[in-house]
Amino acid sequence: MLYYLFDYLNELNVPGAGVIEFITFRAAMAVITSLIISMIFGKKIIRKLQRLQIGEEIRDLGLEGQMQKKGTPTMGGIIILLSIIIPTLLWAKLDNIYVILMLITTVWLGTLGFIDDYIKVFKKNKKGLPGKFKIIGQVVLGLVVGITLYYSNDVVIRVKCASPATADQQIIGDDITYSSCEEGDVMYHDVKTTRTTIPFVKDNEFNYVEFVNFLNDDIKYKFAWIIFVIATVLIITAVSNGANLTDGLDGLAAGSSAIIGVTLGILAYVSGNLIAADYLRIMYIPHTGELVVYMAAFIGAMIGFLWYNSFPAQVFMGDTGSLAIGGIVAVFAIIIKKELLLPILCGVFFMESLSVILQVSWFKYTKRKHGEGRRIFLMSPLHHHFQKKGYPESKITARFWIVGMLLAVIAIVTLKLR
Repeated sequence: MLYYLFDYLNELNVPGAGVIEFITFRAAMAVITSLIISMIFGKKIIRKLQRLQIGEEIRDLGLEGQMQKKGTPTMGGIIILLSIIIPTLLWAKLDNIYVILMLITTVWLGTLGFIDDYIKVFKKNKKGLPGKFKIIGQVVLGLVVGITLYYSNDVVIRVKCASPATADQQIIGDDITYSSCEEGDVMYHDVKTTRTTIPFVKDNEFNYVEFVNFLNDDIKYKFAWIIFVIATVLIITAVSNGANLTDGLDGLAAGSSAIIGVTLGILAYVSGNLIAADYLRIMYIPHTGELVVYMAAFIGAMIGFLWYNSFPAQVFMGDTGSLAIGGIVAVFAIIIKKELLLPILCGVFFMESLSVILQVSWFKYTKRKHGEGRRIFLMSPLHHHFQKKGYPESKITARFWIVGMLLAVIAIVTLKLR
C-alpha cells in the first residue's frame, strides 16, 4: 500500500519518493515494520492470550523443566502472521503473482494451524485437528500453488537466445517460449518451464518432465503439470510438518526459520537480478526480486517473536505459527526453483522429521519381529533425545542454530560450487 503511495508521489516529483523503487530499501523497511509489530504489539497479544487463559497443555514426558512450562500462552503464531502480512501489504507490490501466492500460503496454513490450536485449547482435545485434515489442507494449498505456477503466464524464466522467437508460442527443448525481449545487445526469451535447480551439479538444471520421458512428446507435455503439482504437494507437506515437529524447544523453530529465511532471501535476490543471475549462471526469474520484501518481513517476524519465545519462553507459537512457517519456506523455495536445496537448507527440520520416521518404523518392525518394540533414540523428535541425555534446553537450541547456520552457508555456496 505504501509502495503505491510513494509511487504516486514520485510521479508528482516529490523529492525522495523515488527510493521506493529500490527493493533493498523496501526490504529494510519491511524488517523494521515487522520487528515493531512483533515486539510492541506482541506484548499486548501475549497479555490478551493470558487473560483468555490460552495456556499450553503439557504432556508429562519426563523431561527436565517440562512441567514448568504449563500454562504458558500458546497460539503466539498470531504474532508471526501479523508481523509477516502487514509489512508485506505495506511495502510489497501487491500485483506480483509471487507475493500473492506467499500471502495465500501464510493465511491458509496459519488458519489451518489456528483451527488445530483452537480445538486443543478451547475444546480441551489434546489431539487437536485430526492429522488427515491437516494433510488435506496442505494438499489443497499444494494444488493451488502448483497449478498457478504451471499455468500462469506471469511465471516464467528468462533465457538468452541467439535470435528472436518466430512465434508467440514455440517449443524450445522441453520448454515453451511465450515472448521475446531485448536487453542491451542480448536477446532473451521468456520461457514457461518445469525446470528447477540441482545443487552441486555443473549443468545444474532438472526438468520434472524427465520423469515421463518414456512417453512420446505429444503425451508427456500433457502429463508434465501433474508431475510438477505432485512434487509441489509433497514438498509443502513435508517441510510444513518438519517445522511443526521442530517446534518443541524454546526458540528452536523460530531461530532455525530465521536462518533459513536469510538464505532464501539471498537466493531470491540473485535469482531476480539479471546481472547477478548471469554472473552466477543460475536461472533468472523475472519479478522474484519482490519476494525479498516478503522474506524480509518473515525474518523480522521470526526475530521479533524470539524476543518473547527465547528461553524461557513467554509464549509458544503453536501450530498457528509452525505449520505456516514450514509452508512458507517450502513455497518460497519452489517459486525461486531452489526446492532441491531444501534437504540441505532445512537440515534441522529434516533431521527432526527423519528421527520420528526412524523411531516409529523401527519400533513397529521390532515389535512385529520380536514381540517387543525397540527404540533408536531415547525419545523423538531428535531434540527430545538430547534432553533425555541431560543437555540443557538452551544449549540444544543454540547448537541446532549453529548447525542451521552451517547448512545455510553450504546452501549459498552451491551457487558457485559445482
